[in-house]
Amino acid sequence: MSIVNYAEFSESSTSTELQGFYGWTDTLQGVQYGPGSVSTALPKFFKRLGASKALVLTGKSLYEKASKVEDILKSIDGYGATFWEIGQHSPIADIKAATKVFTDTGCDIIVSVGGGSPIDAAKALLYYLQQERGGKTLLQIAIPTTLSAAEYTVGAGYTDDNGNKVAVSSQDLAPSAIILDAELTLSTPERLWLSTGIRALDHAVENLYRPLVVPPLKALCLSALADLFRYLPESKANPQSVEVRQKLQIASWKSLWPAKREAYSALGLSHALGHKLGSTYSIPHGITSCITLSAVVELMAEIGTQEDKEYLAQALFFLHKPSTGTVEGDVKALSVYIKDLVKGLGLEENLAGKVPKEDIPTIAKNALGSDTHPTFPHAVKLLESLY
Repeated sequence: MSIVNYAEFSESSTSTELQGFYGWTDTLQGVQYGPGSVSTALPKFFKRLGASKALVLTGKSLYEKASKVEDILKSIDGYGATFWEIGQHSPIADIKAATKVFTDTGCDIIVSVGGGSPIDAAKALLYYLQQERGGKTLLQIAIPTTLSAAEYTVGAGYTDDNGNKVAVSSQDLAPSAIILDAELTLSTPERLWLSTGIRALDHAVENLYRPLVVPPLKALCLSALADLFRYLPESKANPQSVEVRQKLQIASWKSLWPAKREAYSALGLSHALGHKLGSTYSIPHGITSCITLSAVVELMAEIGTQEDKEYLAQALFFLHKPSTGTVEGDVKALSVYIKDLVKGLGLEENLAGKVPKEDIPTIAKNALGSDTHPTFPHAVKLLESLY
């Protein structure tokens, strides 16, 4: 195991700003967080990882606003090229084009800047290059500007030429370093910022009943849930508050805490439905969570195991809400609180005009893997309620 020199990343400061460094395993060398941290952390991570030339991978909408990161890369001996044509849901054609640029320019590391699409695209790009190069591990430094939390997983989702969602997974795909600099999120569009916050809430909630998630991580998710309920409305009310944005980045981190041996089981029905709705009907994943999460939590009050319901019911304590007196009632109350949060953020949506009703059985079947799955009729009924 590599030894992290924490002092190398520490900044002496009397500021009360939320900032610091967290080191982990051989895969993830560290998370640097704090406003303005990218300017010092990026060169240090670059040197520590032994990289020689970097490809900056970002999305189309962020390209004009990512100049600060590109300028920092150009200031160190290691800038290679920028690829900015990563579209929503990481289309395979964009990944192939980025792979060509990475190879042609002799890059050996990716610095991904943006949301889940460029970060997942970087993972997919590295996955296929590693296959071609006999398993040689290639590296990524992730600089997220949304709250989608893609940087904390070992898997990547992208869309094939037919619009189908494809997934690849490997411990070697986890970013080798992550920088959470809230100042870089100020240019993220409000709708994207807040909706990916609901995506992080989706992670936190579904981890409460996700198989194999250990109790300490569930406790982190309950803490993340409370922070997201508190700080998302504050961020909407005061979008220029870097302090609030930094707290939301930490909440997103807690919602999907990286583990060396991540149990790569499905997060839950909200995510399963979101994956099928997102890529097929071009709905951003943050918005799919806004549409499905409340309804899925309400369904869990009916079909969840007793343990699942008890964990969900604990959320009311973390939200400083009174118990209804029953576990099932508390879970239903959580569903209402989620719905109210989404509405208060101006993100209330439905499937009308986006998804043909005749597609519902197919969506439910694809999300669950079979139309004989015990949850299939519940999923169909749930989707029908979302119009």
